Amino acid sequence: MAVKNESVQPKLFKNGGAPAKMAYKVEEVSRLTKVDVKTIDAWEQEFPFLRAGKTGGGQRFFRPKDVEIIKRVRELLNEKTLTMAGIKRRVEEEFELRPSAPVHPDKLKKALYDVRDELQDIVSSIKKETKKA
Repeated sequence: MAVKNESVQPKLFKNGGAPAKMAYKVEEVSRLTKVDVKTIDAWEQEFPFLRAGKTGGGQRFFRPKDVEIIKRVRELLNEKTLTMAGIKRRVEEEFELRPSAPVHPDKLKKALYDVRDELQDIVSSIKKETKKA
């Protein structure tokens, strides 16, 4: 049985003081986790659940949960008892990350056609309303 990582949820306040950050720049994550930026980049490729967001200006940022995941991956690697696949499974389990089930392409196509049809109906009704006015 895996021990659940209690620090997964971001804390609203650090030490009862100022609010904790909602996002961290990759350089901050590197400093906080003691993991090289290039290693973080490689882990983003290795672990699908670890993805940096991007600001409008292209600056990468991580959520507090991502920082905790990076810390945990580093700990597991330092233990040298698991392969990368094992680390991936352990982190998914501890952080309750479940890969989404693949959607069959035909089902996805049908959903997209349904949305398209609904949008076309909305456009038609808007055109009718503007003609009446």
